[in-house]
Amino acid sequence: MISNELLVSLAGKYGTPLFVYDGDTMLDRYNAIKEAIRHPGLRIQYAMKANYSVGLIKLLRAAGSGIDAVSPNEVDFALRLGFPSDRIVYTANNMGDAEFERVFETGVLMNIGSLSRLRKTAERHPGMRLCLRFNPDVVDGDSEHTMTAGALTKFGIPMSDLPAALELVRKGHLHVVGLHEHTGSGIQHAGSVYLAMERLMSIATRENFPELEFLDFGGGFKVPYKPDDHALDLVSLGSEIVSRFTAFEKSYGRELKILFEPGKFLSAECGHLVAEVNTIKDNRGRLIAGCNSGFPQLIRPMLYGAYHRIDNISNPDGRPVVYDVCGNICESGDRFAEQREIPEIREGDLIAIRNAGAYCYSMGGVYNLREMPPEVVVRDGNAVAGRRRLERGELLDIICNESWEAQK
Repeated sequence: MISNELLVSLAGKYGTPLFVYDGDTMLDRYNAIKEAIRHPGLRIQYAMKANYSVGLIKLLRAAGSGIDAVSPNEVDFALRLGFPSDRIVYTANNMGDAEFERVFETGVLMNIGSLSRLRKTAERHPGMRLCLRFNPDVVDGDSEHTMTAGALTKFGIPMSDLPAALELVRKGHLHVVGLHEHTGSGIQHAGSVYLAMERLMSIATRENFPELEFLDFGGGFKVPYKPDDHALDLVSLGSEIVSRFTAFEKSYGRELKILFEPGKFLSAECGHLVAEVNTIKDNRGRLIAGCNSGFPQLIRPMLYGAYHRIDNISNPDGRPVVYDVCGNICESGDRFAEQREIPEIREGDLIAIRNAGAYCYSMGGVYNLREMPPEVVVRDGNAVAGRRRLERGELLDIICNESWEAQK
């Protein structure tokens, strides 16, 4: 656990805003999954889209993790960092032909989630090994924007299209070695995990798919963000998962691998965004604490209405005061919190926005031409890796580069 004193020290050394990641916390979450889901065929495929900090991903690689990749660059990134191709699964949606061919050349296993792409695959790459993603029609998650199954989703082949999928597999002599489903991010009910599993396992018969090597049940394990959120009972969940999967293996007739793709569960709680408060404003009795970060650096509150705990790490024992915590971007919605009780904030104080390790930096941008913050990975209380802050003018050098041929 990173102390407030260490965050203040790192902010003094590297400046603010600053992302700080606790590598020990990430590895604790990784090992917790391994301990809970005690199946010999368990494979954890880290969902890189949650956080692609090089330092964190190298820790996971050393721990034995694989990668769930969703873009060609994520595939190339994982390969460059030393992940073997057989430890990467490519699960993109609405992929174009050029993107498909680019990833196909790497030898990474493709996860196909539409009849359209499956048809093209059967025609252009007969005999190919692949995985099929199905929509289990189980809707769960912490936001309607992150629910990835059901009638309104763009993901996966509908279960009702199973006969059409099997016919395309037959025509293309395709080798289906895996089946996949994913319900959503921040799953609220353990029953949703079990129901989605059962629906995928119900079509995973030897008659339909005789060459299966694994089933992939996605990710979405709940992470506590709000003070009254309950942590996931991972031990009970894991025991039930193993029990159900073992029964399935017996009916299928052989042992298979079982894959999960945690992203947020591994990375969220390890992250802290440290920012400096530079303005305190009283707007007719409503106090606004304005800081030197903004929603392009942590968009979840503005995009999803997500809650992130905010601590005053310069004055943690101050009297509680209610604030709107706002950023420095020219948008009214640029708020990290509204009417939040926080120990008294003074201009110059440092605040830490917690649970900032998942879908924060990775969803970031340079709106208002403000550079993304640097990142620091901490192990055993020491900074061991990071991504530097751009020097003055480097962002403009990138943006002003007109070397593209069309500009000649």
